[in-house]
Amino acid sequence: MADLKTVTEIVQHTINAIYPRYYPAGAVDFFLSYHDGASISDDIAAQCVYIIEADGVMVGTVTVKGAEISRIYVPPERQGNGYGAALFDFAEQKVAAAHDKIRVEASLPAKAFYLKRGYREIEYFTYLTESGDYLAYDVMEKSVS
Repeated sequence: MADLKTVTEIVQHTINAIYPRYYPAGAVDFFLSYHDGASISDDIAAQCVYIIEADGVMVGTVTVKGAEISRIYVPPERQGNGYGAALFDFAEQKVAAAHDKIRVEASLPAKAFYLKRGYREIEYFTYLTESGDYLAYDVMEKSVS
């Protein structure tokens, strides 16, 4: 719980910096509320939130629940240094130790990352937000070899 504030800041900052390029304001607001401090706190309490540090500074986070990897965020100013790949490698290993398939819910900004890692779309969803904006995302899956 000591890291809740920093993890929440990483998630919220990344959403605010990247998602407006892909989604309308109502969808961005949905993501911000969906990944708020309360939901992150619940996942920290369940011991399924992980962080990556560089030079003593938290530079990214990922959540692993059962066979699903979620909430992988690296702030844009830290991207391109391999932190996201390292977090995802860790998360995939954690899931693969207990499951034969890995699932992710892919937002538009993350979809190319997952495709490059061998995931395939298994479902597509749109969600009408309270503001009347739509958000679209895929559920993707990869078999563990």
